[in-house]
Amino acid sequence: MALAVGLTLVGCAGTPPVKHGPAPIVAQQQDGGFTIAEDARAGADVRADFESAVKLLEAKQYDQGIGLLLKATQKAPNLVAAHVDLGIAYERSGDLEKAQASLERALALDPRHVVAYNELGMVLRREGRFTDARAEYGKALALAPDFHYARLNLAILCDLYLADSKCALENYLAYQRLVPGDRQAAAWINELRSRAGQ
Repeated sequence: MALAVGLTLVGCAGTPPVKHGPAPIVAQQQDGGFTIAEDARAGADVRADFESAVKLLEAKQYDQGIGLLLKATQKAPNLVAAHVDLGIAYERSGDLEKAQASLERALALDPRHVVAYNELGMVLRREGRFTDARAEYGKALALAPDFHYARLNLAILCDLYLADSKCALENYLAYQRLVPGDRQAAAWINELRSRAGQ
């Protein structure tokens, strides 16, 4: 399951660094994706590189996007959004080792970043590390139980890779409550119930 995510950098050179309080980072649904606003100290050149990189990633021009994100992370190494997007770009281009390293860097900077946990779960699943992937999805959901991408990814993991039908059904149903119009999820729920004789 691919995650459509846009990470928006807000702030300018005079903005104080982000302070992490007890509440999890807030992710708001926008057109099927999530935007997470990050208050960060970054100059205009970093902002320009970051915004150009996001456009390149949306156009699936990963190599060029990666280049700009690397520039952004070199100039602003604490910019979480750039590390998350870098992880996403590496994963989409097939470099799972660099994807994992970028996402782990993002989580070292912000251990409450639900998108980073979800994306890391997807990388670990692709590496065949299913138990570790499950743990990452669980971390995202512990912070934001309504983060439907992690809910669906956990359901699929339990269904197809872990053969845990109870976990799969529970998470498909939770996802369906959040995204009631998803016909594919409804079909998977019916299939699971049919297999269980319900």
